[in-house]
Amino acid sequence: MVSISSTSPPLASSALHAANYSPPLPLAAVPSETDAGVCGHPQGKRSRIVLYSHDTMGLGHKRRNLLIAQALGSSDMPADILMISGMRDASDVPTPAGVDCLTLPALCKREDGQYQSRRLGLEVEEIIGLRSQLIRTAVKSFQPDVLIVDNVPRGAMRELDPTLEYMRSQPHSRCVLGLRDVLDTPEAVRRDWRRADNCAVLRHYYDAIWIYGDPNLYDLRQEYGLPTDIAAKMQPLGYLDQRSRLHYIRPSVRANLDALNLPQDNLVVCSVGGGQDGAALAQAFAQATFPEGMTGVLVTGPFMPPEVQQTLFDQVSQNPQLRIVDYLEEPTLLLAQASRAIAMGGYNTTCEILSFQKPALLVPRIAPRQEQWIRAERLHQQGLVDVLHPDNLSPEALTKWLHQPVAPNQVRPSINLNGLDNLLKAMQQMVISQPTSTPKAS
Repeated sequence: MVSISSTSPPLASSALHAANYSPPLPLAAVPSETDAGVCGHPQGKRSRIVLYSHDTMGLGHKRRNLLIAQALGSSDMPADILMISGMRDASDVPTPAGVDCLTLPALCKREDGQYQSRRLGLEVEEIIGLRSQLIRTAVKSFQPDVLIVDNVPRGAMRELDPTLEYMRSQPHSRCVLGLRDVLDTPEAVRRDWRRADNCAVLRHYYDAIWIYGDPNLYDLRQEYGLPTDIAAKMQPLGYLDQRSRLHYIRPSVRANLDALNLPQDNLVVCSVGGGQDGAALAQAFAQATFPEGMTGVLVTGPFMPPEVQQTLFDQVSQNPQLRIVDYLEEPTLLLAQASRAIAMGGYNTTCEILSFQKPALLVPRIAPRQEQWIRAERLHQQGLVDVLHPDNLSPEALTKWLHQPVAPNQVRPSINLNGLDNLLKAMQQMVISQPTSTPKAS
């Protein structure tokens, strides 16, 4: 296997490796809402942070921001954190004291990449206008020190433009763009960024760009040929270690999982994210033949079409080796117990596989973006996962992989998983640095 070089990102040098893998901290070590007191906050100035995610397809953006909010809320830095999310269940997941959520009217992305209202009978221009006004009003009222925008510099259909303009008028405010490791092919990124005028927006409104990835695996500064001044704002932080999610699990979620009576070994989990476009993988997994003694668990996701879910439930009822879960509030709880995993190639799912060091087969999405395929190929080249192109997906292909033995005590290449620690350091530097009254670059 090929080892990734140990060149350090700007903020930290540590990387996770099989030889020095450590389990998550005990739950008691993490401050909870009860420990901190629901209404009692420490004395002194508290920073205010807003996390925005547009949340138009799947659960990835919201879950990434939720993990960041949990890390910030559990840190030593006193802060009030407002998540602005397009997923209404974002406010239902346990968080530390000082974290709350504003849920926007929901958008969804069609197969052609265009947006539409998920639930309201509004034209897309109407719902974007409504969301845009809600975001700006909330930010103006909350008066954040830092606004962290997930992935899309101007938000869905430029809904953030008024908010960015307001933040720029506040001399002590900072704006940060958080990017996942891979966006799309270089050609598609250059086309989309040129169409959205993203480089001008990043110059004019943003103070920093944090990359949640390891540049030794994929360095988007070089891959996309970004201008020198834009690349200079970028800080690769490392991938976001998902093991800390286990600190924020309701007892009821653990009870629901315990009710499945799953074995403690030889368990394979198949996850299709939100399920909106995961029907093909879910159906192939349900029809695969499992080795003797293996149990499979299929997590369909909340957005899988009801008729597809019903078909899957019918198939599962005929296979004693297969269980199905339509939605699990914290899927990392299930992955932590698994012996191996089959999944699409979304950022959070991939980080979970890397964090828990599970043997995995990725069947990435290739439309409307090739982000998942690019990520999966790079990880496969480093010997970290196996990959199956979706055109080759079949029950027989999954059966063949499931019957392959897992090499014991396999040495895995190192990869930087210190993203959360480095994000906390970067945030602390940002909020304690001397504010400037000079406008951001035009």
